[in-house]
Amino acid sequence: MDAERKSTKRLSTARDLAGVVAEYYLECHRAKAEGKPVGWMPPMNGAIEIFYAMDLQPVFPENWSPVCAAFGLTPAHFEISEGMGYSRDLCGYLRNIVGYLYGDMHGQGVPLGGLPEPDLILSFGGGCIPAMKIFQVLEERFPGARIFRADGPQVAVEDIRDHHVAYAVSEMHRLIGFLEEATGRTMDYGRLREVVELSDRACELWDEIMSYRRFVPTPISASEIGIMFVMVTRQGTPIAVDFLTRVRDEVKQRAADGQGVIADEKVRLFWDNIPLWYNMGLFNSFEKMGGVVVAETYSAAWSLRLDTSDPIEALARKSLMSYSLVSCLSIERRKEMVLKSCRDFSIDGAVFHQNKSCAPITLGQADIRKALAEELG
Repeated sequence: MDAERKSTKRLSTARDLAGVVAEYYLECHRAKAEGKPVGWMPPMNGAIEIFYAMDLQPVFPENWSPVCAAFGLTPAHFEISEGMGYSRDLCGYLRNIVGYLYGDMHGQGVPLGGLPEPDLILSFGGGCIPAMKIFQVLEERFPGARIFRADGPQVAVEDIRDHHVAYAVSEMHRLIGFLEEATGRTMDYGRLREVVELSDRACELWDEIMSYRRFVPTPISASEIGIMFVMVTRQGTPIAVDFLTRVRDEVKQRAADGQGVIADEKVRLFWDNIPLWYNMGLFNSFEKMGGVVVAETYSAAWSLRLDTSDPIEALARKSLMSYSLVSCLSIERRKEMVLKSCRDFSIDGAVFHQNKSCAPITLGQADIRKALAEELG
């Protein structure tokens, strides 16, 4: 990646993230080499904790797309997928992973060794349509993998009822049964409780870290948002808790010292939509003019506190709610969330990134912009 496209990290812990990322992908390849079952799955669901509890290796093809973008590989992958008939108007995550899968997965220039091929594929049947389409493509690309297709109800968070939760719980039990049969391993429910407690602790730390962005000047900005990597790949592990604890401690100290991201913070900004993974340096461009991105849409989706007294129900609720917070929100609900963030974080202005390849997040921006102008302008 060109130097100007990388974001400048002010947190020493954020600069340590590269090692955390590399170690995760090394772990994935070690698992494959040692015969530990490798399962590809979407992020933001309760299967992650189940995998770690059963000592299985989770891999996230959707998350691989931002990695490819950061390394400048997406244009070549887009060319392959578009050559297969996938429109350039479709989701960039989908087009990238298709191009990667049907290109040279482990060729020269592929970062971090690429992804180990899956023994298991889990499709959770929820989220946006392109995310579900990714897993249809995976099934076709890896016909030897064992497949689990969840039947997850997709409803808005405010519409979730007891019968939705009960059904999601039954699906979690069905998943565990599938994994026990497919891998020969048995779920240790005591271990599962420990993993869920670690996952909840990571969410608690994430919420605390984000809360320090309310300080003026802010001690952490969108330039460091890549730390969410551990919230995607490491929920339920001591690695996530240890890393986020160090981030929290550093951010807390900077807030106490009145140390901002830049010396002279003049404008506090809100960013709507997915970050530009291929050009995170854009966030630093605002800083040259005294602007700092102190809140964004995307970071709110990665933390869901869990009721650790009932691990299975906690993971069922997580699976129901996670994608709904991103891709199953009404425009009214999105307006409420953005307005609240702008009030809570003392926002002076908003940047609306119109991402034509992600309709669920981009839809309604004109209405939200109007609401901001009318209520906070």
